[in-house]
Amino acid sequence: MSQQSTSPDDVLTGDLNVEQLDAGSTSRARKADHMSFAHRLYVSDFDIDFIGKRAIWFAISGVLLVACVVGLFWRGLNLGIEFKGGTQFKVEVASITQGTIGDYQQVVTDTGLPDMNATTITTMTNTSTVVVEVRTLTTDETTTLRDALAAKAGTTPEKVGYTLVGPSWGSQVTQKGIQALVIFLVLVALLIGLYFRNWKMSAAAMIGLIHDLIVTVGIYALVGFAVTPATITGVLTILGYSLYDNVVVFDKVRENTTDLTRSDQTYTQAADKAVNQVFVRSINTTIIAVLPVAAILFAGVTYLGGQGPLPDLGLAMLVGIITGAWSSIFIATPILAILKEAEPGMRAHREALAKRAARSAARISATVVPAEAPVTLASPVIPVTSAPVPVRTTDEVAAGRPQPVRQSRSQRKK
Repeated sequence: MSQQSTSPDDVLTGDLNVEQLDAGSTSRARKADHMSFAHRLYVSDFDIDFIGKRAIWFAISGVLLVACVVGLFWRGLNLGIEFKGGTQFKVEVASITQGTIGDYQQVVTDTGLPDMNATTITTMTNTSTVVVEVRTLTTDETTTLRDALAAKAGTTPEKVGYTLVGPSWGSQVTQKGIQALVIFLVLVALLIGLYFRNWKMSAAAMIGLIHDLIVTVGIYALVGFAVTPATITGVLTILGYSLYDNVVVFDKVRENTTDLTRSDQTYTQAADKAVNQVFVRSINTTIIAVLPVAAILFAGVTYLGGQGPLPDLGLAMLVGIITGAWSSIFIATPILAILKEAEPGMRAHREALAKRAARSAARISATVVPAEAPVTLASPVIPVTSAPVPVRTTDEVAAGRPQPVRQSRSQRKK
């Protein structure tokens, strides 16, 4: 086999091939990273510091709560006729235009009835119906306004439907709604406390539920939707959804914190790991639940003109589902970690972990041998002389060699 010599060109070519191999391996590593991210997303394998960044989450929720409370006191709730009482008229018209509301507002004013400033007029475009809500009227006042609305619509008074809700009935509905909400919260607190056998989890879940309730009511005040019995139904529904999300997260926290004193993790670290494990599940569940609710809200506002129970129910559930997912991950779990870390047992566990880490660091530092200075061996220096090397001729070389002894022929014969 013949050997090939390596030329400079071959060396350069080899360097380029190495660079190309490095680039290919980098590209494959990037593809592996993308695949690994997709897999981590699928199995919810993340390492996000949810509890460590709780100040950021609390600040965001604080700003949202302040805005909702300000909107609640500034605009107030638009209570429906079922809560405040009053009289509602529904009259079908030939067509609804931009001036329909103003025209029927003028009809109510022209009747001359007192205290009609709080009149609410809405339209239902899908059925060409005008809805007029006024204060509680007497029998004569009801007849007067009914005749005026019928004359404007070009129909008979008998075709103008009306509903009378007295103030006492409205106050009873409000009272029953508040009672239902309080009973729900108490039962939820007891249920979580009994299930997890930990009152701190119950307290954290209650704080999350109150957060969701304030945000939902504040959004209602800012948007101006009417608060109806459908709203109460929606609020109770979304509080149940928020409770479900809290139970999922807390159940994983309880699983990760079992026999915590025998592990090398603090309660905060174990709880943070639990949130990372269920994070993708919570997001997927929220998205799946939001899509049909958003469709209900869109249909109620677009096709029903904002009338009926669909818009009220859709808005309450949409806001509640989103805030429920937020509070269970970013509010309730950090609060639970704060409450648990304040326990004497958790404090002692943190101190034991700190001492163990200090002993390990001291042991490692004691076993490290300092590197000795490298010993360099002095190589012998061969002196280089500049004296010329003597050159001998052929005769001189031959003269210096030993010459053979010549013998006579007679001596050789012997």
